[in-house]
This record gives sequence, C-alpha cells and structure tokens, in this order.
Amino acid sequence: MDRRARDTGRVLLMSLPPKQGLYDPRNEHDSCGVGFVVHFKGQKSHEIVRQGIQILLNLEHRGAVGADPLAGDGAGLLLQTPDDLLREEFANQKVTLPQPGDYGIGMIFLPKDRKVAKDFIDMLEGIVKEEGQEVLGWRDVPVDASPLGETLKACEPWIRQLAVSRGDDTPAGDAFERKLFVIRKRAESFVHTCSFDCKSDFYIPSFSARTLVYKGMFLAPQLDKYYRDLSDPRIKSALALVHQRFSTNTFPSWRLAHPYRMVCHNGEINTVRGNINWMAARRHSIKSAILGDDMDKLWPLITAGQSDTASLDNASFSSWAAIRSRMPS
Repeated sequence: MDRRARDTGRVLLMSLPPKQGLYDPRNEHDSCGVGFVVHFKGQKSHEIVRQGIQILLNLEHRGAVGADPLAGDGAGLLLQTPDDLLREEFANQKVTLPQPGDYGIGMIFLPKDRKVAKDFIDMLEGIVKEEGQEVLGWRDVPVDASPLGETLKACEPWIRQLAVSRGDDTPAGDAFERKLFVIRKRAESFVHTCSFDCKSDFYIPSFSARTLVYKGMFLAPQLDKYYRDLSDPRIKSALALVHQRFSTNTFPSWRLAHPYRMVCHNGEINTVRGNINWMAARRHSIKSAILGDDMDKLWPLITAGQSDTASLDNASFSSWAAIRSRMPS
C-alpha cells in the first residue's frame, strides 16, 4: 500500500491523506475541537443539547490525554439557561424563580472544604446585595465523579449554582446582564487580592440570565456522565456550543476548560501579552455611558494568570458590557 506500512496485520499511516473533496492536508494542525449546533428558529429542545454532546464526542480525537488515561485537558458545553430544569430543582428547595430573564444563574467552582468555601459564598452573596440584586438560593450541581481519573478527583471543585433575582432598580434585559457581569468581576478582583485559603479553587464559569456553562477538566465522553443535568430531558436549549481542549501554552485545569462566557477558541493568540498591556495602558481613558460608575469596578478587565482565550473572553465580555448585547434570550 502506497506510503503505508503493515505491522502485525494493522495498517500504520505514515503520512497525511492526499487532497480530496473539501479536505486539504495544508490545513491540518493539532489543536482543540470546536462545535456548534443551533435551531434556526430558536426552538429550545433537549435534542439540541444531545446533538451538541454528540458533536463533542466526535471531536474526542482533538483532545489531549495525560499520563492518567482518565484525565483530559478539558471539555465543556455552553447552552441557554434551562428554565424548566432549574425552576423545578430550585422549587424543591423552596426557592421560587422569577420569570425567565428576571433571574440569573451563577455556575460557581468552590473549594471542596465546606468551611473554606463559606468565605467565598459569603463574599459573593455580599457583593450581590451591594449591587442591588437579591440572592434567591444555592443548588448543589449533581455530579458523578466515578468516570474521572484519580488526578482529577484530587483537584475536583465543589460545584454549585447561585440564583440571583433582578433588583427593583435594575431594568430588565441588557442592564441586568451587565449587573451580573459587574458582580462577577468584583468577586474575581476581590479573590485575586484577598487572603482566603484555596483562592485558586474559586472560579465562576458563567454568571448570566441567558446562558449557562458546564465544563471541567474532562475528556469528551466524561462531560455528560459527570454532569447529570446534561442527561435530564428537562434541560433544553436552542443552541449548544462545545469544546474539546488541546492545551498548548498552559497546563490544563478546571477553570481553563472551554467554553468561556462569550467564546471558545481553537489555536493560540500570539499577541496576548501585548494586548493585555495595551488594555492596561488605556485604563484611564476608557469610559462607558452605559456602565457609568460601574466601569471602575471592572478592573482589572483581564484577570492575571489566565490562558490566551480566557483573556480574550474577558475582553469580549467587557466590550459587550460597554455597548449592547445581541445574544438570544
């Protein structure tokens, strides 16, 4: 067989396939896998979520595996807020959610030590109240850690969802979404400078009235096995954005899995350091008529110690907050 060698009855490919159809070997490269599925008319269903997960499974070859064969560089899914599931689950805890759009859900990674985690919980609830919003309650996200390797279990966070109701003085829509963004940025900035234990275990994958992110340091087949919500027929969305990570310039971690709040990304951003420096240099000239005094609460816009895509996500969300959002409700 041309350019191939046979070894104990198996075919070992020695080079890339030739150009054929839409395939061109010049475009071949090793990097993350990204997929997206959407209902063109915005009709939410569980089938869209399952199709997104199937795309992720088809991208398994794009992810990296560590020395622990059950540990990956990261995988995740972004979808619209699943109101049917959340409304019933929070109702089981005697929490009544307002109508869709009037409540936000924070997906929160916390230290597994409950006593240590309480400092972060109290801090976050305090900021929510200071920003004029109402804390409705918390939900422990149901997970199954049995598919994970031992190295992942050692760094697995305590994952909870925080429900926040829109305050009376906050208009619905974009204004509420911006307020949730300000709360998240204030929490991140506080944790960056505080003296709490286990600071690196605190992270907010998403905090929105519109979208929710399920992610972690997984291989593609582990995502919906770990997050039981994703197999629940009550979880519905009109879109699903999935990502299987191949970490190239940072070590893998739970927080650096994709998707982020606005983007997921395939490749590297080689100008990331220059972009961060230019953003910092423009700090005192950046203003927003929409954000007003809240603009000063967002710094640093680019949180230190992140990957290139995490930094891009920070910039994307900051730019959106300073103008308008066109994301579907």
